Amino acid sequence: MLIVMQHGATADQVERVVETIQDMGYQARPMPGAQRTAIGLVGNDGRVDESRLAALAGVKEIIHVTQPYKQVSREWKQEDTVVRLPGGLTVGGNDVVVMAGPCSVESEEQILTAAHLVREAGGAILRGGAFKPRTSPYSFQGLGLKGLKLLAKAREETGLLVVTEAIDPEGVKLVEEYADIIQIGARNMQNFSLLKRAGRARKPVLLKRGIAATITEWLLSAEYLLAEGNHHVILCERGVRGFDSTTTRNVFDLTAIAVVHELSHLPIIADPSHATGRRDKVMPMARAAVAAGADGIMVEVHPQPERALSDGAQSLYPEQFTELMQETRAIAEAIRRRVAEPLPLPAVSGRR
Repeated sequence: MLIVMQHGATADQVERVVETIQDMGYQARPMPGAQRTAIGLVGNDGRVDESRLAALAGVKEIIHVTQPYKQVSREWKQEDTVVRLPGGLTVGGNDVVVMAGPCSVESEEQILTAAHLVREAGGAILRGGAFKPRTSPYSFQGLGLKGLKLLAKAREETGLLVVTEAIDPEGVKLVEEYADIIQIGARNMQNFSLLKRAGRARKPVLLKRGIAATITEWLLSAEYLLAEGNHHVILCERGVRGFDSTTTRNVFDLTAIAVVHELSHLPIIADPSHATGRRDKVMPMARAAVAAGADGIMVEVHPQPERALSDGAQSLYPEQFTELMQETRAIAEAIRRRVAEPLPLPAVSGRR
């Protein structure tokens, strides 16, 4: 339920509504807007006495939220959420943010080389896995803490921000310490203890869609994050399981980009690398995602894909990534957006 205040409602009137909601045994979430303030009532069990709220000074109207998710919905908040990152970089709004890098951190030389090539091509955020949940227990599982430290070193050298995955509640604290964005992968989309812990983190969270999740299930997982107090959430479409797995790894649901923008105020990016699983399909699907309105793309790029310890078949070569950045800028400009530029290099750069 949303209690929408009149234009010009005073702070005392807003506070009175908050106190009344709390007196009734529910939680209140004030949301100041550009024109007026709305107050969300959390925990509605169907027994709310609306008349107590409607009679309060400054109240304009009461709106019922019809979706099973509340705080992530457009009914709850009309304005787009813009997730603000260090240095002034944003996800959402007019900018299209490119996150790129290898599937996993393999060595210092590999991740530093990858970071420099991502920056030189114009990417703004470095992706790379320190912890890798793999289908097979015998596959490369990542470097763990060492990988996080190498990502932090790459940030120091290049100025790129870092996004990497936490795979369990205990790992959130480590990722929070070393990265700028905490990623929750597709396999963990409904790991509710992980979601609750990430919801209490001080860093933005990137939430990937589960491999067989509906959009409603995905948004309900995002609701866990907001319910714990973290409103800096980025959604990521990365494909869902289909029946033709011999042609592409997953079905890349471009429609989800437009649907999520309609249903939710949260920004949404797309990951064509995991969606298709094939290098030759990554670039056309990345272009399509930007044209469809994605607020960013996450792409795998490796200095030597043929030697990658994970997902080499879907990793772009450096020259392909440079070409993709050029194409992405042209598409963004055509739809009156722009590709976000990387932050300025550190004052003392280790650039080679």
